[in-house]
Amino acid sequence: MGELIFIGLGLWDENDITVKGLKEAKKCDCLFAEFYTSILGVEKEKLEKALGKEIRILNRGEVEKGEIILNEARKKKVGFLTPGDPMSATTHVALCLRAIEMDIKTRVIHGISILTAAAGLLGLQTYKFGRTTTIVTPKENFFPHSPYEVIKENKERGLHTLVLLDIEDGKCMTANEGIEVLLKIENEREEKFLSKSIVAAVARASSPNPLVMANYPSILVKKDFGEPPHCIVVPGKLHFMEAKALIMLAGAPKEIEKEDYGITGSGSVHSGL
Repeated sequence: MGELIFIGLGLWDENDITVKGLKEAKKCDCLFAEFYTSILGVEKEKLEKALGKEIRILNRGEVEKGEIILNEARKKKVGFLTPGDPMSATTHVALCLRAIEMDIKTRVIHGISILTAAAGLLGLQTYKFGRTTTIVTPKENFFPHSPYEVIKENKERGLHTLVLLDIEDGKCMTANEGIEVLLKIENEREEKFLSKSIVAAVARASSPNPLVMANYPSILVKKDFGEPPHCIVVPGKLHFMEAKALIMLAGAPKEIEKEDYGITGSGSVHSGL
């Protein structure tokens, strides 16, 4: 019988994979990977050298169809390498369910996820995040407002929002481009809440030189965040410790410590939910 092992690679380089993930990948008969959900900061060749095996990279369509991976996993031990944590993407969950339906043994070896790394770099409490959203690259007849709507809904509930950025044909959307899209949506909707809110950008999480900045969108959009991958975080209601962390870690304006900015003043770290 075969086996399909979902292995998280983490966020940056060949050293982000867990010890367990590294050991299991080396035992696999063949390795597949996808980099349409995110990218790493190193080339495939470095991963192959670390794992001691050739890696075949699949595109979104090949992963969604699943045949290439599942056909191998019927009789072989197959590793499916993914950026971040494997089960954070619905296409990976769907592939896992299909394998189970085919009586293929499955396992998941988790990896570092941007869902927690971005919060940690900014000093924000992970349990105060609402729905995550993704900004896609606008097209002539395709300009969805859903990311803005998710941010607004979370903000109204006092929750933070992690905003992921599109990857199209290997090109990563930058935090600047993402902010520009959000401001354009706000202009079309004739609303003003986002332009008056603090927004944070996170670049190259887990790398030796991660960068975090927090400020108003009109200021952040002009900054240089360096090489991707980037993501955006829109804070909701801040606990006083979160406000202090954004100031000290991400250079946010000191005015966010004021009570009238919407900070939770209670000493309990569970307040503000």
